Amino acid sequence: MKTHPNNKISPDAGLEEQAWVWLRLLHSGDVRQWDLDGFKRWVRTSPQHQAAFSAVRHHWELVKSASGAMAPVAAADLGITEGKKNNPRLAKPGRRLFMGTAITAAAAAAVAVVHPPFGLWAAPGEWGADDRTVIGEQRSFELNERVQLTLNTQTSIRRQVVADQVAGIELLGGEAAVDLASAGRVFSVSAGVGKSTSSEGRFEVRYLEGKVCVTCLAGTVSVSHPAGERTLTARQQTVYDRRALSGIAMIEPQLISAWRHGEIKFNEVALGKVIDEINRYRPGKVVLMNDAVRNKPVSGSFYIASLDLALSQLQRSFDLQARSLPGGLYLLS
Repeated sequence: MKTHPNNKISPDAGLEEQAWVWLRLLHSGDVRQWDLDGFKRWVRTSPQHQAAFSAVRHHWELVKSASGAMAPVAAADLGITEGKKNNPRLAKPGRRLFMGTAITAAAAAAVAVVHPPFGLWAAPGEWGADDRTVIGEQRSFELNERVQLTLNTQTSIRRQVVADQVAGIELLGGEAAVDLASAGRVFSVSAGVGKSTSSEGRFEVRYLEGKVCVTCLAGTVSVSHPAGERTLTARQQTVYDRRALSGIAMIEPQLISAWRHGEIKFNEVALGKVIDEINRYRPGKVVLMNDAVRNKPVSGSFYIASLDLALSQLQRSFDLQARSLPGGLYLLS
């Protein structure tokens, strides 16, 4: 929980996102009784939930007030009157109001650019990528005679060329698998502040939300980081961010690499994290609005090509209500 100096509760970004979804649904004109019941359960979950909804409702009212004040001005400027009413002409909005509106719009646009909604376009850090996959797309191709590269969904890379040869890639975001057909020159994958190198074998690098996960499937992989180095062998993994490098952990390759065979697999993974992973592959967005089940464990395998079926299975397993809205928005409450 976050607090301000005046001891008011400050909701986190995740709860505010959920609150915006609830607010849009409640103002959609198509609210069902179970929607209202779900909302009541959600908002009563904690003081943070109540604070999140109060914050977005306050912002909503400000936007409505601004829109309502400006609409009659536009009508008056056009000389439009309604019936025989003698409505007083409102003064034109001053430069300060105009500038305030412009600044608000510019700020909203900046947020949208830095954090593209639903992955509809690349974030600034991924601009200028040599290769990129979109939501749900996977692509495999040869970089040279001995390097096979597979890009998972929403992945961007830049090729690193030395002496007219692709000697490595910079992973800007997403997940990439490297298969080296034979021993030879070192191939590298840079991601964040670290670099992974190998001269033979198979390895995968996943770079999401500032965290990098390096997995060795065969051969050896050396991971260099400002905090140290790790050497991985088959079935080993390490994780780093900009500040720290973890130790070495043993992994099950069939879970980590399932995406290369059209599946995503989970073993005792929290439902909230399962939903996050599904959102990487599915157009639109799934929003889990029932925090009571967010940390419930999930084990199973889902086909990437039929994730809506997976969502139906999760809905039944956790006794959730499901609601599909335009734009691929899918609510679980």
